[in-house]
Amino acid sequence: MTPAAGIGRRMAERGSATVVTLAVIVVVLILTVSGLMLASAVLASHRARAAADLAALAAAGALMRAEPPSVACLLAARVAAANQASLERCTTAGAEVRLSAAVPTGLKGLGVATARSRAGPAPVRGWG
Repeated sequence: MTPAAGIGRRMAERGSATVVTLAVIVVVLILTVSGLMLASAVLASHRARAAADLAALAAAGALMRAEPPSVACLLAARVAAANQASLERCTTAGAEVRLSAAVPTGLKGLGVATARSRAGPAPVRGWG
């Protein structure tokens, strides 16, 4: 290889480290944003589950105190709202309540996280 050929090749590769560095930075940024979006969705899911469970327990407690179903569902809605959730559905059967709660993810485009819960006395099973 002649000295002139080596100089020409070095001139052609000049700036390639900058392109590679920029590509690595873009990949790291994409992974970071994806991770933050996933974390936001998981957090909203946990909050929705907690709000649904607490609201169901509050409603079942009201039903056990012989409150009407409308009062139990109203209490469930208040508990859900205290946990930054909205009550989507509330149905009762005897002393059992089934409901669903929704929590926004906090990022546009990800929607809402929903969770269902059931609370009430345990089903009675026979001995045999």
